[in-house]
Amino acid sequence: MDPEHQSGCLVCGKNLKYLPEPVAAPCFYCGEMHQTDAVCQVGHFVCDRCHRAPADEIIETFCRTTQESDPLVIAETLMDTPQVKMHGPEHHFLVPAALLAAYYNVKGEPAKRHKVAQARQRAALVMGGFCGTHGDCGVAVGTGIFISLVTGATPLSREEWKLSNLITAESLREIALHGGPRCCKRNAFLAIITAVHFCREHLGITFPLHEPVTCHYFANNRECRVKDCPFFPG
Repeated sequence: MDPEHQSGCLVCGKNLKYLPEPVAAPCFYCGEMHQTDAVCQVGHFVCDRCHRAPADEIIETFCRTTQESDPLVIAETLMDTPQVKMHGPEHHFLVPAALLAAYYNVKGEPAKRHKVAQARQRAALVMGGFCGTHGDCGVAVGTGIFISLVTGATPLSREEWKLSNLITAESLREIALHGGPRCCKRNAFLAIITAVHFCREHLGITFPLHEPVTCHYFANNRECRVKDCPFFPG
């Protein structure tokens, strides 16, 4: 699989198939119906608006519409888009967005996925390179954003404040123990898995999780730790 899908289908990288007559098809990311004369070999279609969208836009659109309840599946679907690069601050938003979408789908409260937009605003304040310049990986902050939104935490909260800070600390510890240099994909996987276990313990929410994760992005990472990474194939 080509992780960035530089050609072909933006969803899976397979070749496009051009149809003799236009058909109505739902966009994979936003779900809106459009007339199209091109789908990929397995039927994926991406509308022009989503095709042109920057990373944060495609993350928000997909996470506000997906029915998926596994945050790792959501995250990997987004990581496979060309908008989401190997490394970058878009991961600071991707992590809480995937967790929020999965959380409210598990709870049967899809209307509350509007909080993904709030996560986007908060994650925008976390600068790129935070892990090296501030000693706090942005995806760990993303797990704190997620918990603060689902619990309604504020600076004056008691238990909610505790939980949002605790999940950030636990995520950051897990990321730190796996060592540098940074890998946004590895750190995002670690943060999401940590958040899943945290939600089960502290919120009583169980996500369907497709562990173990196998990374297919390593070819694009010059600093890949190879077999020292828990997600490296084999």
